[in-house]
Amino acid sequence: MEITIHSIHFEASKQLEAFIRKKVTRLSKFNDGVLRADVSLKVIKPETNANKDASIKLFSPGHDFFVQEVADTFEEAIDRCVDKLERQVVKFKEKQNAKK
Repeated sequence: MEITIHSIHFEASKQLEAFIRKKVTRLSKFNDGVLRADVSLKVIKPETNANKDASIKLFSPGHDFFVQEVADTFEEAIDRCVDKLERQVVKFKEKQNAKK
């Protein structure tokens, strides 16, 4: 799976990028048809507690998945996004298997 990380108006650290790659790669075990993942990170102004915005878009044949989360840290937002995507991918796969 190809993973593209876009950090808007700031430079993401290598640790953050490694964390994102590790978490997003985990999604491929639920659906091996996932071709690409686009991750966008941005800081919401003005500075408040929950000002880290993360969104992930997964591209797979026949269906794309998208989630967006806002949290105190990018790691927390990515965790929430991956959890939501996991549920979406599993549910979609179950529907596809039920049609067969």
